[in-house]
Amino acid sequence: MRSDWTREEIAFLFDLPFPELLFRAASVHRQCHEPSRIQLSTLLSIKTGGCPEDCGYCSQSVKADSGVEATKLMEVQQVLQSAAQAKDAGSQRFCMGAAWRNPKDRDMPAIIQIVEGVRAMGMETCMTLGMLTPKQAQMLKEAGLDYYNHNVDTGPEYYERVISTRNYEDRLDTLQNVRDAGINVCSGGIVGMGETRADRVGFVHTLATLERHPESVPVNALVPVKGTVLGDMLADTPLAKIDDIEFVRTVAVARITMPMSMVRLSAGRESMSEATQALCFFAGANSIFTGDKLLTAPNAGEDTDAEMLRKLGLSSGTGPCSDDVVGGRNKPRENVL
Repeated sequence: MRSDWTREEIAFLFDLPFPELLFRAASVHRQCHEPSRIQLSTLLSIKTGGCPEDCGYCSQSVKADSGVEATKLMEVQQVLQSAAQAKDAGSQRFCMGAAWRNPKDRDMPAIIQIVEGVRAMGMETCMTLGMLTPKQAQMLKEAGLDYYNHNVDTGPEYYERVISTRNYEDRLDTLQNVRDAGINVCSGGIVGMGETRADRVGFVHTLATLERHPESVPVNALVPVKGTVLGDMLADTPLAKIDDIEFVRTVAVARITMPMSMVRLSAGRESMSEATQALCFFAGANSIFTGDKLLTAPNAGEDTDAEMLRKLGLSSGTGPCSDDVVGGRNKPRENVL
């Protein structure tokens, strides 16, 4: 798969007539994935609140007046019990998030136990713990961690308007530490934070030009939370909720530029209609978070998701890639530009 996309090429895709963009994205999706299968993942906050970062969208920041109380790291057995419940509900991947700038060395033994315990259940494991050192990434790899999530959040030009406590390169350095350790990368971002389409082009460009694309690309729609910088700024403006068509465009462009990645509908899905979600699936999204909560944000429940997938004729799980794509005989690049 190519990693030499230019911003001009990505902007061209965003600007395509909507039916043409969806056709191209769906074509790439069918070449690389089983289009009738949706991966189900569950996300659990294993350490909530008290984060020293100042991310403008986050209710867990100490800078936010959101009412989220800081907690300690959950006990290992509590986490494993939640993982078992998620598996029983049909989740294939269990994702765990801790509201840290970076984990401390004293936290690592418990984190390692958690990873090993969830892996023993036969589930894929994913963690998001903030920035990682090379040593910490290697420890997680040795414990069997499958994926590490560290979002770039937005395009590099808009980033400083959202976060000031770490820079864009800090995020890319952690992604490289994860990749060097041999852990699969999960990295995406948030749209609807007041950014322009050019910023969304920059967001996709950052991920699509990594030497190796992220194996998972979560696309979040901002959920404005009162007491956060962006929540207070955008709650009463039209920018608070990104236009549905523009959101689907973002999913479609992510699919075209990163054909082999799992593109996940993440935060904000609880306020989307089934029709909007169906368009996202047609445009190449093939993973969702299921359950009632995403860290501290609301999410569509398992029963709601099961009924939607039934209505759309979709099933849970993942499918193999086309032999033609793996063998390079039918490259998406030739079909989209």
